[in-house]
Amino acid sequence: MKLYEEKKKIVTQIGSLPLRDPAEAVAYSLRHDIPFLPELPLLGDAMLSYIKRPGELSCLSEFKKHTFDVVKVQAIGPATVILSGYDPDEALIRVYRHVEAILDGLRAEEVILFLDEPALGQAGFDYEELWTHIFADFPVVRGVHVCGNMQWDLLFACDLLDIISFDASRYDISFYYPRRGKRIAWGIRSPADIGDFRPGDLITPPCGLSPKFYEPVDLPRVLSRLREAAVRSRPR
Repeated sequence: MKLYEEKKKIVTQIGSLPLRDPAEAVAYSLRHDIPFLPELPLLGDAMLSYIKRPGELSCLSEFKKHTFDVVKVQAIGPATVILSGYDPDEALIRVYRHVEAILDGLRAEEVILFLDEPALGQAGFDYEELWTHIFADFPVVRGVHVCGNMQWDLLFACDLLDIISFDASRYDISFYYPRRGKRIAWGIRSPADIGDFRPGDLITPPCGLSPKFYEPVDLPRVLSRLREAAVRSRPR
């Protein structure tokens, strides 16, 4: 049993926030069951921006001031980097260096690492082999976040993964069971989006809170909604 499951920690987020102040962003993150490493697109932390300078995130130094039992971090996945035009070898190197920089000096008993692969369903190549190179060297709980649609049974069959994060407000992946031991991060807009919550599952928004769609004033409401869903779903 993973530590976060043992401690019944459920609520976390994908990463991006509509803020400009790293201290404010980290303070918001710390209010979650599982604090997450904030990414601030308004300060240059969009996925395809930060991968040009691996390891440079606006909130990273502030985040590392804290000590965690369980923490969630994320990085753009190598398949997405390749789909954006990078050579496969360069994509792997950039993602690896980014993850390495995030984990270096991060004080946590357990780290959940999600690879963000929003358009994975469009990948016509072996992304599992790519993930192997990233996950092999880091002692993490291994997850993938896919907010677009795809053939979900491929993820349930992937032995590399512990957690599958998806947009539960748009898709029903229970059609693709059996789970094969996978945990699910339910990306919700309302508690009704959760279909089959089990111990070890997480609750998140459907995707990051991009400043294109969210304002700082929305953040308390989002967290309140996640907490409400957790109260309804939390194992007794």
